Amino acid sequence: MAANRNDIQIIDLTPENIARYGVCGYKDIHKHRELQRKVDWVKRYYPKGLRIKALISKSGGYQGMLEYIPGEYAHRPVNAEGYMFIHCLFVGFKKEFKGKGFASMLLDECITDAKKEKMHGAAVITREGSFMAKKDIFIKKGFSLIDTMKPDFELLVFKFNDKENDPKFVHNPLEKYSNGLTIMRSPQCPYSVKNVEAIIQTANTLELNPELIEMNDYESAQKSPCAFGTFCIINKGKIVSHHPISNTRFENIMKTEKKINARTNKVN
Repeated sequence: MAANRNDIQIIDLTPENIARYGVCGYKDIHKHRELQRKVDWVKRYYPKGLRIKALISKSGGYQGMLEYIPGEYAHRPVNAEGYMFIHCLFVGFKKEFKGKGFASMLLDECITDAKKEKMHGAAVITREGSFMAKKDIFIKKGFSLIDTMKPDFELLVFKFNDKENDPKFVHNPLEKYSNGLTIMRSPQCPYSVKNVEAIIQTANTLELNPELIEMNDYESAQKSPCAFGTFCIINKGKIVSHHPISNTRFENIMKTEKKINARTNKVN
């Protein structure tokens, strides 16, 4: 099956229709708590300017999405007021929909809306790792790298006027999370639901004193010490995962941490 632009339409996901189309692969609101939380979150932020554009193929169904929101409500630790901030971009559940220019079409929607709202431009966080788009598509579109945050996060901006102030990362301290294990998550990202209960059970077994922090609003997400914004696992003041992971992955990380600490204590 060949994908082409005549086969594609871009639709707005709204509080009224998002449950019908689903998001991020979650389609059954009665079955998927991930979608339930996302729908509730959309209802809160849609009136504030949140927009989700879905890429729908007549032949292939749901094949991509772009989510963006005015920067003051960004669920990332950024200062991006005046910019349209992109949370997510994905195209191609099926490989034949990749590399066809559909991501560029979605970005045009965001840029057009930013101009209509008389904003300074658009901004986005990218990384080479998991769960975020790489910077290539944005650079090709005319975005420029403006700031970085460890370990591999990059803040890019598309400006309508070079004289406007640049968006920037907010570097929140880790010291307040120095005791035990802290898991932070936001309903903005549906993937922040899966595996968390199992991770907490494993953490209890390992006597790590886990605490779950629900970042239910933009204010708390902007205070995250991790640039991913909507998920983070911190152990004794150290970020051990910047994005959602499986329980098995979490257990392996903690076992490795334990071995490193044992070697360090032995040397000292």
